[in-house]
Amino acid sequence: MLDVKDLNAWYGRSHVLQGVGLSVGDGEAVCLIGRNGAGKTTTLRTIMGLVAKRSGQAVFRGVNILDEPIHRRLGLGLAYVPEERRIVPGLTVQQNLRLGLVASENRKREAEMIDQIAETFPRLRERLKQSADTLSGGEQQMLAIARAMVAEPRMIMLDEPSEGIMPILVAEMFELFQRLKQQRVTILIVEQNVERALRLADRAYVMDQGVIVHSGDAKDLLADNEIQERYCAI
Repeated sequence: MLDVKDLNAWYGRSHVLQGVGLSVGDGEAVCLIGRNGAGKTTTLRTIMGLVAKRSGQAVFRGVNILDEPIHRRLGLGLAYVPEERRIVPGLTVQQNLRLGLVASENRKREAEMIDQIAETFPRLRERLKQSADTLSGGEQQMLAIARAMVAEPRMIMLDEPSEGIMPILVAEMFELFQRLKQQRVTILIVEQNVERALRLADRAYVMDQGVIVHSGDAKDLLADNEIQERYCAI
C-alpha cells in the first residue's frame, strides 16, 4: 500500500532524513521505533507533505504522493494523527468529528458515520455534546484518532499516540489499535512504548540519526534486547 524509497528531508540546512526506505502492506501494522530525535516523526510528516524540502519517492496506492497536495493524499485514503492531537477547542466532540468528514465522500452519511465511530470509541459516545477541550489528554487523543477514522481511511499514520497519557488509557488505546488491525485497517505507528508497539505490529523498522538501521518481524525485534538497548533506550 505504501512504498517509500530514498526519502530525504531537510530542516533548513540540516539533512534530517537520509535515504529512508520502508514499506507497509495492505492491512499490515508496521511500527517505526528509535530514540527521540532519530527522525521518526519527520518521516511521517514528510510522507504527509508537511515538510517542505524533500526528495525521493512515497508511493501510496500506486501514486507517488511526495509532491501531491495534502488534500490529494487525504483523498487517496491516507490519514495522519500528529503527536500534538490538534483537536479544535471550543467545539464539541461531535463537531470535531464532523471536521473529519469535510473532505470525505462520507460527509453525506454524517449521522451514520458519527454513530459508527461512537460505537468504536465508547468514551467519546458519552461525551458527544461535551466541549472537546474539557476532555482528558487521553480522551483528546482518542478524539484525534476518531476524527481521522470517521472518513474511513485506507491507512492511518499515528505519531506517539501514548505520549503523556495515563497507563489505563494507553492500554485501552492499544486495544483499539488491535481492533482496527483486525478490521484490516493499515497502520504505520511511531511509538516510544517499544514493547506495546512491537506487540501490535507485524513488522518493525528501527531508526537512528535519520537512517533505517534495522528491520524485521516485530516478534523477532521484541525478543532482541541488544537492538532495543542500542537504538531505543531513552
